[in-house]
Amino acid sequence: MKDKTVVITGATSGIGEVAASRLAQKGARIVFVARDPSRGEATLKHLNAVAPDLKHAVHYGDLSTLAEMKRVAGEIAGAEPKIDVLINNAGAMFSPRQVTADGLEMTFAVNHMAYFVVSNILLPNVEASGNGRIVSTASDAHRAAKLDFDDLQSERNYIALGVYGRSKLMNILFTRELARRLNGKPVTANCLHPGFVATRFGDNNGGLTRSVFGFAKNFALSPEQGAQTIIYLASSPDVQGKSGGYYAKSKPATPTRAAQSDADAKRLWDVSAEIAGLCA
Repeated sequence: MKDKTVVITGATSGIGEVAASRLAQKGARIVFVARDPSRGEATLKHLNAVAPDLKHAVHYGDLSTLAEMKRVAGEIAGAEPKIDVLINNAGAMFSPRQVTADGLEMTFAVNHMAYFVVSNILLPNVEASGNGRIVSTASDAHRAAKLDFDDLQSERNYIALGVYGRSKLMNILFTRELARRLNGKPVTANCLHPGFVATRFGDNNGGLTRSVFGFAKNFALSPEQGAQTIIYLASSPDVQGKSGGYYAKSKPATPTRAAQSDADAKRLWDVSAEIAGLCA
C-alpha cells in the first residue's frame, strides 16, 4: 500500500479504525471522515503514531444529510486528485425511528445514501488512480431482508434491526449495480460481511436494544478480527480486477437471492440518484 491514498468513512472506532490503522502500517496514507472532532483528532493522532510522515488527514461532517455528504465528498475530491481505495464503512442502527433534515429515514440516509453519494462524487478521483477499488461494508443481516420500493423510508412497521438489514441489502445491491457500471473502467467495487463484531454498534440506542446488543457482544468477534475482510479487499493482490463480489472471512460468499437482483439493483440506483439530485 506504499504511496497509496485510502479514503474511509466510519474510521474513528471499531472495524473502521482497525482497518485504517493496519492499512497505514502497510504504507497507505489515510484520509477519513469523522463527525466528532474529539474522536477525529484521537484517530488522527493514532495514525500519525503508527505510520508517521504520511500526512494523514481528517475531514469533518455529518453523513446523515445530503448537503453534508456532498460537501465533505467535494472537499475530499478537491484535496485528493488520486484516490486508490475508497472504503464506505460508516453505519448505524437507530431505535426508535428517526428522520433526517432531508425527510429521509436515518438508517436509509446513513447506511445507504452516504455510500451512494460519496462514491459517486469521488468516483472520478478513484478512476484517476488507474487501478482503484471501492469497498463497502455490508452484512449478513441482509439475509432476512427484502426491499419494498413503496416504503424505502420504513414508515410502516418500523423495527430497527429489520430496517438495518434492509440497508445492508441496499449496500450489496448498490455494489452490484456500481460494478456493472464500472465494467471496462479501471475501478472495482466489492462489499463484505465483517461478522458480528464487538464495537460501539448499537450504543447510540437505549433501553432493550442497547441491553440485547451489549449482552451479545460478549460472544462477538473482536474489531481486529472483523476488520480483516476490509483490509483484504482494500489491499490484497488476490482480488485485483475482481468486481461485484460479496465477501466474508476474506473469501467470496453468496448473498441472498434478493441481493442478486439486477432489476432491484438498477431501480435502487435510479431512486437514489433522484433523491440525491445526481445524474442516474
